[in-house]
This record gives sequence, C-alpha cells and structure tokens, in this order.
Amino acid sequence: MSPSAAMKRKNGVALWRQIADRIRGEIAAGDHDETGMLPPEMTLAEKFGVNRHTVRSAIAALASEGILEPMQGRGTMIARKERLSFPISRRTRFTEGIGDQVKEMEALLLSHTTEPANADLAARLQLPAGAPLIRLETLRKADNRPVSRSTTWFPADRFAGIGEAYLKSGSITAAFNMLGVADYVRISTVISASHADTQDLADLELSPGAILLVTQALNADMDGVPVQYAISRFSADTVEFTVEN
Repeated sequence: MSPSAAMKRKNGVALWRQIADRIRGEIAAGDHDETGMLPPEMTLAEKFGVNRHTVRSAIAALASEGILEPMQGRGTMIARKERLSFPISRRTRFTEGIGDQVKEMEALLLSHTTEPANADLAARLQLPAGAPLIRLETLRKADNRPVSRSTTWFPADRFAGIGEAYLKSGSITAAFNMLGVADYVRISTVISASHADTQDLADLELSPGAILLVTQALNADMDGVPVQYAISRFSADTVEFTVEN
C-alpha cells in the first residue's frame, strides 16, 4: 500500500494536512537529523504520490508553525526548537513545572462563568447533577509564546471568587491558597492527542493541522475531596510530558 493510498482513506482530512502530519512525525522521530534539511519538494511529492502544490501547502503550514524554515536557493531547513518539558506528578504545578525553562510567564483569564454540572462533571467532582460550577477559560504563555489553553471547573459553593483570585494571582495554586486550600494533589491524568480546532488554533497561534496534546486532570484537597477538573490543550511541537512517580 502506498503512503498516498493510506492517506486518501482518511475521509474528510485534506491530503496536504495528512502530509504535514507525516512530516511532523518524521521530524519528531529524528528522521532528518543527519542533514537538518527536508528532502526536496519533488522527492516528497513522489514519496507521497501527490503533486508539488500539495507538498508545498504542507510545508507552508509547518513553516507557519515554526517547524520548518524555507531558505531561498537552499531548500527547506528544519527549525530546531527545544520543547518545554512539563512534568506530571502527584503535585503537578504549571509554574513550577516549566518556570526554570523560560524567562517570562503570563497567565490570562479569557472568561469566567457559572454553570450547572452535567452528569459527567458532577460524577468527577462528586457533586449532585446540576450543582453550580465555576468555569474558567485560561491561556498560559511562556516567553510570549502560547503554551496551553485550559477549561477548568470548580465547585461554586466552595470556591466563590476563584475567578477574581486567579485574575489577581495568575496561579491556580495561589488562588486556592487565597480561598483556604493550602495544598492539593493530582488524582488522575488522562493524556490524548487531537487536531486543534478553530478556537485553539487562534488562541495557541497555530496553523490548520496542528496536533495538540490534551490532558484531562482531576485534583483533590488533602482530604481527598475533588476541587478541580481541567481539560488542557498543549501544542505538541511546544511541550512534551514527563510522567513522574
């Protein structure tokens, strides 16, 4: 089976996007480390069984993400960007996790609402269905580069004012401390991958076809009572996870 035949069977996914994903994966695997350059467009077109225009679209998308850098008269260079290593452990903290790898960090509160818990959120947070939750939409940046986009829920009866506390402190840990939770631990983390949707493309400043690492995380206080459930999206080209015991 040719690479192009395999890609064509992915209904609804444009060929250029499939090729971009394949190239992105090859770069991550170090397949082109020896030269530091991507093979010529014609070579890639033959490899994937497509025309050069399709390959050019894939390269343009990866260039806009900063993965590739077209060099006039030389070809396409693979841009070397070190990923941020984000540790996931019993005490996962965003600032502590990557703080020593960057010079500047920024936390943005995009929105702050109250909503009733659906069945899934109620079960995760051990609340009755329909119980009020505070939902925060946040964006974290490191050295002016978007790193993560999160949707987070908290029990509203216990954490009234957490939006304001986060806006003031720029930290979930500090906001918890302001509201009487001195410490908390990670109960579970589920990690998956997906293509970025339109909103995440805009917020994380990515191009169509970009891959996200997605975490679903549940935190509890020291008595084991759930205090936070969050779904966070990270650019796979910006962050790698280290799972610690």
